[in-house]
Amino acid sequence: MSAELKPRAMRDTFLQSLHALMADDPEIFFVSGDFGSPVLDQIRSDYPDRFLNVGIAEQNLINVTAGLALEGFTVFAYAIAPFLTMRCFEQIRVSLGLLSEVRPMNVNLVGVGAGYSYVVSGPTHQCYEDITLMRSLPNMRVISVSDQVLAATMPVVASQCLGPKYFRLDAQVLPVIYEGELETVSDGFHYHRKGKDACLLATGYMVHTAKTVAELLAKEGIEVGVVDIFDLSNFDTKKFNLTLSTYNNIVTMEEGFSGRGGLDSLMFDYLRRSGIEINLLNIGVEGGYRFEIGAREVLHEQVGIGVQAVVRKVKKLLEK
Repeated sequence: MSAELKPRAMRDTFLQSLHALMADDPEIFFVSGDFGSPVLDQIRSDYPDRFLNVGIAEQNLINVTAGLALEGFTVFAYAIAPFLTMRCFEQIRVSLGLLSEVRPMNVNLVGVGAGYSYVVSGPTHQCYEDITLMRSLPNMRVISVSDQVLAATMPVVASQCLGPKYFRLDAQVLPVIYEGELETVSDGFHYHRKGKDACLLATGYMVHTAKTVAELLAKEGIEVGVVDIFDLSNFDTKKFNLTLSTYNNIVTMEEGFSGRGGLDSLMFDYLRRSGIEINLLNIGVEGGYRFEIGAREVLHEQVGIGVQAVVRKVKKLLEK
């Protein structure tokens, strides 16, 4: 991590970049579902005519957002991830998914609290299903961010591309991953570490786990690559295939339910369609909902996605 770069919450760097964009683009509008932060307070103060708090009413938030987008605004809708994606899924499907097929719209759903990041709030506030739900909409672009530096680049990406998009951000302050490596943002993925025995293909928080797992395995003479796939809808397939071409084993890692249409499903379908013959191991949350309260790392081990759990699973894969 760079000594000059202090770890910050993803939402703060995202909103700070958005605040700067709003100074130059009078067509950017921000809608909040009764959710705030100090940086958001600054947006509300500086651009009161382009800020709206609809209250705890996510269904209405989506409909208001759609209306503003139809009037030509680039709209950012901001709420807690499980409520933004699940409470109002029908509104997202109809007002954004269907309508954007016939009318140009630029709507950006910003969900904070991906995976277990609201760990002390229990399963009502945790979010294991959002990738699956948002990916089920054929024209919804899904972007799963792994650190604050990457998050800061996303408002520019959002403002330049038409269509509905979903940005999933972690609620916790995480270590910095990216240091001067952001020239690959347009690729939709980043190759953090090269290996030869297997490639850990991770998204969101699980990129941090993948990097730690790679370091531990390297001490045992096992070299695994680490790829952060953050744009789950629009990554550069040619570069991605080239990255995978040196491996016989891929391990997908996500902070979502295993076998329920998330990153594992995406990669299974992608490899099949691309004709790539490769061993694929999916690592995601095992079992159902958990009601225990504890450290994120502890809960991860319990559901099979913690560092030690992943190390065991990768070693077992390579033994075969």
